Amino acid sequence: MRVFVPTSLLATTLLAACGTSALLGPAGSGPVASPSDTVGANPRIEPVDKQLVPTVQIAPAIGWPSTAKPVAAPGLAVTAFARGLDHPRWLHVLPNGDVLVAETNAPPKPEDAQGIKGKAMKTVQAKAGAGVPSANRIVLLRDTDRDGVAETKRVFLDGLNSPFGMALVGSDLYVANTDAVMKFPYETGQTTITAPGTKVTDLPAGSLNHHWTKNIVASPDGRMLYATVGSNSNVAENGMDAEEGRAAIWEIDRASGNKRLYATGLRNPNGMAWEPATGRLWTVSNERDEIGNDLVPDYLTSVSRDAFYGWPYSYFGQHVDERAKPPRPDLVAKAVRPDYALGAHVAALGLVYAGKSALPAPFANGMFIGQHGSWNRKPLVGYKVVFVPFAAGKPSGPPVDVLGGFVSERGEAFGRPVGVAIDGRAELLVADDVGNTVWRVTRAAQ
Repeated sequence: MRVFVPTSLLATTLLAACGTSALLGPAGSGPVASPSDTVGANPRIEPVDKQLVPTVQIAPAIGWPSTAKPVAAPGLAVTAFARGLDHPRWLHVLPNGDVLVAETNAPPKPEDAQGIKGKAMKTVQAKAGAGVPSANRIVLLRDTDRDGVAETKRVFLDGLNSPFGMALVGSDLYVANTDAVMKFPYETGQTTITAPGTKVTDLPAGSLNHHWTKNIVASPDGRMLYATVGSNSNVAENGMDAEEGRAAIWEIDRASGNKRLYATGLRNPNGMAWEPATGRLWTVSNERDEIGNDLVPDYLTSVSRDAFYGWPYSYFGQHVDERAKPPRPDLVAKAVRPDYALGAHVAALGLVYAGKSALPAPFANGMFIGQHGSWNRKPLVGYKVVFVPFAAGKPSGPPVDVLGGFVSERGEAFGRPVGVAIDGRAELLVADDVGNTVWRVTRAAQ
């Protein structure tokens, strides 16, 4: 059934919520499923919650106290690899062990903040720590003495346009700006690039550009790049013309720059990783809002060529979203069900395959996922890093918490995990954009 939410009422609730971490008014009166019910290969898909106003609960961003840090799972330890960064969101580890960090945030997108609701959402984002200007650069971190702390922190690439994803193929470094994939020459060991970049291909952007982050990975043979492009809305309320080329993963020929849509119907895919047993591409995607505390589960899924994953017409397979107009039963009928639900509103962003992880069992075969955390669910969910174990190329069990403690007892956000990467010593790095830190997770000392 369709949910009608007056824009002015939603905006009023959003703005009011910015003054408190508590939930206001009737929003949140709907049922809340057990988190375990909405996670896994066969999640419980809740009925649409016909709230007059959707749930809003914000964890105000306060940063880490000087002596505080996240809480690692038993058998693990966490330390700060680098502090004092400027909204670090994404990571890429170079073959020599140097770590590239995208210091970035949203570009100007004036059409995305129009009207009462747009202004309210901008206020919400600022409260949650996403309102800072973009540094528009990539920083290089180097741990020369291998003590687990980066001694070198240097601007590696500057003057970018809300950069996010990075990929190295041979001596070519690729950077996904919010509007294009760029290529730069790279030599092993260099600590800065001053050469001008070359545009490989444009990516959907513009003055709306609702989901602005664009990630890239290279194919195992290096011939292709794959780029994520999120939707321009929650559920196509700006019309499908505004969604041209969006809610998708693009396949880009590295030599020519020619591109084609690889998979569609993915509302906001971010992290991507290759699973070596099957050679398949996997992604995490953020799903739609405003139909309940437990709808719709964000998910981890393998990605098939030419597959359609439902957005905006259906979710988690063929569950119809009646807000999407006009309806498309033909597309709903072909919508692919994702492999593995992660729970609604966890904001799954970072993704990396464990590979030959140096972390102890059970963190050997599977995917690490950075969950940025909810602003539209009560109680809060996400705000942690989890590990999904794999067997025979597929998820094989419930997620295991890796890193938590990002939210205070008062509901304030010390930090918010985003990108995850395996470093040169097969240990885990986590970018924390609110905490302005890159954390390093290792095996605990015996």
